[in-house]
Amino acid sequence: MKRFVICFTILLSLLSSSCITNKDVVYLQDKGTVVDDALVVKELSRPYRVQVNDILSINIKAIDSELKKLVEVFKPVESATGSDGQQSLYFNGYTVDLHGNIEFPILGKINVLGYTTDEITEKVKQELHDTYLKDISQVFVTVKLAGLRYTVTGEVGGSGVLTLFQDRVNIIEALANAGDIKNTGDRTDILVIRQYPQGQKIHHIDLTDITALQSPYYYIQPNDIILVKPLKRKAIGAGETATQTLTTIASLFAVVVSTYFLARNL
Repeated sequence: MKRFVICFTILLSLLSSSCITNKDVVYLQDKGTVVDDALVVKELSRPYRVQVNDILSINIKAIDSELKKLVEVFKPVESATGSDGQQSLYFNGYTVDLHGNIEFPILGKINVLGYTTDEITEKVKQELHDTYLKDISQVFVTVKLAGLRYTVTGEVGGSGVLTLFQDRVNIIEALANAGDIKNTGDRTDILVIRQYPQGQKIHHIDLTDITALQSPYYYIQPNDIILVKPLKRKAIGAGETATQTLTTIASLFAVVVSTYFLARNL
């Protein structure tokens, strides 16, 4: 009986210490790494450089009536499927092929791999001037990524491939768009799988530490995969709250006691 009590006490201690605490779920805490009351957030986000399989939305407009007719040829053709939104961008946008090129009407192939959208804008303007129009002073070119597409999986409210139509999205916004991290998710070690020209790399970011604001992975990039791992305590069946943990302990206690007395009476 004494051995039984000792074992159960140890189990009780483990389960009691395994309930999810406030520090596990609160974002951007000061863990003693901030030396000033006013944290100066360095923006480490660099301009995104276009990669293979990205889809670009390129719009060319002109003010002059004659120029309007000339640039009409660059207006995207409506898809035969009659789709709109993201599907329309897929059909009407310019997909970067495996060689880093887009196929543009009249201008032909333009290499955009590794360029920012501002740099691509200048390239398109230059191609227009060299190939099609002598005067481009009244021509306006807009180049944007056709939505910031990313994947979220793991301990979140809604896993899936998502798209946000913003130029910049931070990882907290991206996770909120996926239903946020569950209480059983490990916020201290979020994995960001990022695509580079040479392949994919895995990065780590601790969202419970306020210094995450200074991480180069705080702002996501197109085609990022965000993986939220479960807390280790989830594996042992601990509850998310103290009440759930106590309920688990009480149930386990009832089973163990019943088993003990049953075995003793045999």
